[in-house]
Amino acid sequence: MDFKQNDSPFTLGVEWELQVIDSSSYQLTPKALGILDAIDDPHFVKELFQSTLEINTDICQDVHDVRRNFEDFLPLLDPFRDRLGVSFASTGTHPISHFMDRLITPTRRYYEMIDRNQWLVRRMAVYGLHVHLGMLSGDHCINMQNFFLHLSPHLIALSASSPFWGGTHTGLASTRLTMYESMPTAGVPYQFESWKEFEILVDSLMRAKSIHSLKDLWWDFRPSPSYGTLEIRICDSPATLAELLALTAFIHTAAFWFQDHQEEWLQDPAHKFPNWVARENKWRAMRFGLEAEIVTSASGDYCSLRASLDEWLQRLQPYYDRLGYEDYLKSLHYMILEGNSASRQTMLYQLHHHLTAVALNNMQEFEARMPLTWAELRA
Repeated sequence: MDFKQNDSPFTLGVEWELQVIDSSSYQLTPKALGILDAIDDPHFVKELFQSTLEINTDICQDVHDVRRNFEDFLPLLDPFRDRLGVSFASTGTHPISHFMDRLITPTRRYYEMIDRNQWLVRRMAVYGLHVHLGMLSGDHCINMQNFFLHLSPHLIALSASSPFWGGTHTGLASTRLTMYESMPTAGVPYQFESWKEFEILVDSLMRAKSIHSLKDLWWDFRPSPSYGTLEIRICDSPATLAELLALTAFIHTAAFWFQDHQEEWLQDPAHKFPNWVARENKWRAMRFGLEAEIVTSASGDYCSLRASLDEWLQRLQPYYDRLGYEDYLKSLHYMILEGNSASRQTMLYQLHHHLTAVALNNMQEFEARMPLTWAELRA
């Protein structure tokens, strides 16, 4: 399996999944294909359901490029607000709409997915953020994937934006991730020693007809050899552009930090923690978001997730400074202090006792491109 070589590491490609919503009912509406046909731009692509569209950036050198891409692309959606009576939102789930009402996008791949996995795929009306990081080689990618397992709970908690499912408050910060956990080839990836070990597993899975291609591996992190990237897939779709940029900058600076500290990191046996720790930390972040306590050692030590984030941001500060990411760091600190989208949605529900207020807020925040303040939410 050839891994595309990149001349320099850590180029970025970002994929943002959006909800297409009827502006009157606040329900998801199957108008994505009409919008995509009218825009006719390869950066806008279809997804499993006709109430979903995805925006893909160009290959970007840094988060500033990512921001400029989205600032160019998002206005292309504006004419459809009047023309089709639609709005948009980008949380991990829609708070009201039911997955049984969704229309499948008619493609062979999607029909094959449903034929194989049935109800598990039919309920995948969820929305995520995928960040591609350019890698130097397959082994480089595997080492980076193993490293990012340690940041799984941080990324989940910061991005969590799916506390509701089909009109029900689930009690989870991220309901979206539970949909993937049910799939046989999804969830927490294995920790590999080398690219060769990964190739052997993929060959075995394909021989067993467990997967047809690497696209059928829906891991939280997965190599994408045709692009020469590590694809970080664990994040809920951020509610706003500001939060998307903050998350992408956190990922980008963490990659640079690991590149500079890779040798000492890999030599420390404490950094290869058992699978139960990875799964436990994922669950805690899904359930409690930024309020989680995470396991820090194989013997069961733990700390607050916020304390761990503070430690990581101290390590990453020189990289934020070097890359000129000060504004994105401010946004991240705001998210840590004031809470994620899941906490804002939950507070709104507690204030108004109905979910239309939550759905409306999600649409307004997407349009504003930044979170509403607590004072604005209470107004």
